[in-house]
Amino acid sequence: MAELLMDGIEKKYDGGSFAIKNFDLQIKDKEFVVFVGPSGCGKSTVLRMIAGLEKATAGSIYIDGKVLDKKMAANGDIAMVFQNYALYPHMSVYDNIAYSMKIKKVPKRQIKENVEKVADMLGLKEVLKRKPGQLSGGQKQRVAIGKALIRTPKVFLMDEPLSNLDAKLRTQMRMEIKELYKHSDATFVYVTHDQTEAMTLGTKIVVLNNGKIQQASTPKELYNKPANLFVAQFIGTPQMNVWKAKVVQEKKNVMLFIGGLGRYRLSEKNAELLRKRGYFDKEVYVGIRPEDIFLQVKGMDDEMFQSSLAARLKVYEPDGAVSYLHLETAGESDSIENEKISSNENVAKNWNDTIESENKFNSNVTIRIEGNGDFREGEEYHFGFDESKIHFFDIETEKAIR
Repeated sequence: MAELLMDGIEKKYDGGSFAIKNFDLQIKDKEFVVFVGPSGCGKSTVLRMIAGLEKATAGSIYIDGKVLDKKMAANGDIAMVFQNYALYPHMSVYDNIAYSMKIKKVPKRQIKENVEKVADMLGLKEVLKRKPGQLSGGQKQRVAIGKALIRTPKVFLMDEPLSNLDAKLRTQMRMEIKELYKHSDATFVYVTHDQTEAMTLGTKIVVLNNGKIQQASTPKELYNKPANLFVAQFIGTPQMNVWKAKVVQEKKNVMLFIGGLGRYRLSEKNAELLRKRGYFDKEVYVGIRPEDIFLQVKGMDDEMFQSSLAARLKVYEPDGAVSYLHLETAGESDSIENEKISSNENVAKNWNDTIESENKFNSNVTIRIEGNGDFREGEEYHFGFDESKIHFFDIETEKAIR
């Protein structure tokens, strides 16, 4: 059993800056937890504190209810795999893997059995006599994992272990690490800046930014219900489309005036959500993922078409089974048509002027579609949203509106 608890962890440097602040997290036994975030967000610092390589300025870390100390790491309760492999170049693969057991003066027969078992698990039996300099990047990383694995740790720490590998090897090693996790009794804590690694490996993902937890949840929850604007835009490739908009009541309908794009009629459910939360006649951020936007063709549904948004295709990217359409607005006169604005003409015009001047989020649009099509760059396309997948965020706090 290996349950980790981080209670009020902080890491403050001499200059007064915080790498980690107000960090509280519980990691359950046998979970695969991935810390993900941009460079400098503090994820590796947290991992090094768990490993006992750095000391927290405040707070405590517990493993199975006991305060973490250097003895736990020394006893082999915690094992860490580093980004740069940390192999002894003058030793064979066998000796690198066996090193920790030799230091503890474990009998040679037991060492041999354990090394061969680990080597078999990691596909290293054929290279046990080789030196690290004779190995590929993927083989070196497997040896580094073997060094940690042979200690049968309670907690397995990995600090960006795949960042030095090419794309093909990263994919292969992700599968191997996942397979290793399935057959291990250890708790895994993994650090990466690559959201693909995070989403494919973790049972729980912890998104960090500026030393603080933004959200800790399952991959599915992070993708479908981001807690704030940062998580919404950090998770997902291509990035979520985000625009600033104003919520306006127009007769019986509730409209979003989206700067540079036009106006969009909301469903009753989304309109009621914004009404209950007090966002009528206020600004919000509107987010929608590329796969949740659909193209509209005139004549399919005239009423729906009239409330659609429009932009011109800048770049069309066919990518095998899917294609990406990158659209941009041609300016206010094209994006919001006067004849469609009716009594809210001045609202829309003034709103466009405001958004264009702030320019925090552009009015460009990325759409993902299945398959390929006959799309022409420079032409205007109309589109709408899957309303069950629209995300709203508060302008001030950037927290999700739910």
